[in-house]
Amino acid sequence: MKKLFLLSFFLVFACSEEKSNTSKIEYVNSIQHKQKEYPFSEATIVNDIVYVSGQIGSLSDDTIIEGGIANETIQSLKNIESVLKSIGGSKNDIFKCTCMLKSIEDWPAMSKAYKTFFDKDKLPSRSAFAGSGLAKGALVEIECLAINR
Repeated sequence: MKKLFLLSFFLVFACSEEKSNTSKIEYVNSIQHKQKEYPFSEATIVNDIVYVSGQIGSLSDDTIIEGGIANETIQSLKNIESVLKSIGGSKNDIFKCTCMLKSIEDWPAMSKAYKTFFDKDKLPSRSAFAGSGLAKGALVEIECLAINR
């Protein structure tokens, strides 16, 4: 009986050892992003997943691209692509997007532009919803999840 108790105690103790956490978080920020002192990272990488922060249709000078929802959608996606390229990725690594619209009435035009950015057989899963306002008066903001290769 003592042997069974000791064996049980050993098994419980051995199984309750704290597992080492091999996960790490990497923060991705370009020099330009750091200089602007935004309160967020452009992306974070946890294990094999890249979490890209919401991107609006802003140009390098921080102005919103002109031309309406279609142009803003494409520019937002180009901004995401730029973040992914900075870590050796591409738009083909994206598997999920979340699109936030200023007005849900822009959904058809946003969807049409969005669809042209990706290969027709590699469209990521997507959610879209309208909010009451986006940064800098943008019409759309897009965030995504991608595989880190």
